[in-house]
Amino acid sequence: MDLKKEITLAVENKLQQYFDKKSSPKIALITGITGQDGSYLAEFLLDKGYEVHGIVRRAAIEDPAHRLSRIKHLLDKIKLHSGTLENYPRVIEIFEEVQPDECYHLAAQSFVHESFEDSHSTLNTNINGTNYVLSSLKRKAPNCKFYFAATSEMFGKAEEVPQTEKTKFHPRSPYGISKVAGFDLTRNYREAYGLFACSGILFNHESPRRGFEFVTRKITSGLVKIKLGLENSLFLGNLDAKRDWGFAGDYVEAMWRILQQDKPDDFVIATGETHTVREFVEKAAKELGMKIEWRGEGIDEKGYDENGRAIIEIKPEFYRPAEVQTLLGDASTAREKLGWKPKTNFDELIKMMVESDLKSLQKSGLLRGEQDKVGYYRSKL
Repeated sequence: MDLKKEITLAVENKLQQYFDKKSSPKIALITGITGQDGSYLAEFLLDKGYEVHGIVRRAAIEDPAHRLSRIKHLLDKIKLHSGTLENYPRVIEIFEEVQPDECYHLAAQSFVHESFEDSHSTLNTNINGTNYVLSSLKRKAPNCKFYFAATSEMFGKAEEVPQTEKTKFHPRSPYGISKVAGFDLTRNYREAYGLFACSGILFNHESPRRGFEFVTRKITSGLVKIKLGLENSLFLGNLDAKRDWGFAGDYVEAMWRILQQDKPDDFVIATGETHTVREFVEKAAKELGMKIEWRGEGIDEKGYDENGRAIIEIKPEFYRPAEVQTLLGDASTAREKLGWKPKTNFDELIKMMVESDLKSLQKSGLLRGEQDKVGYYRSKL
């Protein structure tokens, strides 16, 4: 074969690959696909016609009933790859195999309290894991768009309220510190290597899929159990901490919109409203037909129900060593450039979570014969 024919054939092959790629669905790779955000994002992307892949630990594949519970309804629609983000060679293999168009890096040790208890694991997992993912992408899929799950915890002791994309970071936990490092890594790969790498600085976002260790889910599930006589008390920390709470299902759309822009950038994603932990408790209780009366001050403060029972108590160990008092986001840039705004308000979010916990208890074996009681109560809501 002469040189001219070789060049013509090579060009034709390249064109065929290009058109095959154009006609096939986009491929998304999600780290942390088994978590709250990962499960909602997988659903969203499948609805958009994506081919969805996820990285999970082998233990999750071997114990799907528990570790894959949030995505069990999607298992026949997605492709899972066993591996850990601490295993750099394996991450490289996955990127080489999948060749994603978009990568959503959501995996992290994200429980702030745990980050104080085990800062080494938090820093190692969150920082090295992010670096390994970015490095693998650069080596094996440099045209892939990258999303990093940043967090409002990076602002910590914020110098201004509300916080914007220009607000300086002052993290107050190992978790927040690890996320600042991940944010800087993402920006560095964008600036140094020209990658389409973006960060979404998401403020608190909750849902019925939130882990029970997080305060919002702890409140809704705890109050449901108290209402049904399954528990007597709910123990909390700082009742006056203020947070900007939204619905996780709304926020995953923002993640996707960030990667659909012509140029990579970073965005604050928030509702623009702030509420205290105390307000969250009161509204969740109201959904259950309960009214909380507060008595006492500081760590001696308690919340009483209408029968005079102390059902909310304060435990000093649930306070952070370095408190973050107020987080409130200004998402005006996201509204203007992404066309994104939250669809679910604070009251709707709490109602959704309370009703889900009631339904969950109704189906579980925890009640052992008290399903009729739960069903009766649900009918009164």
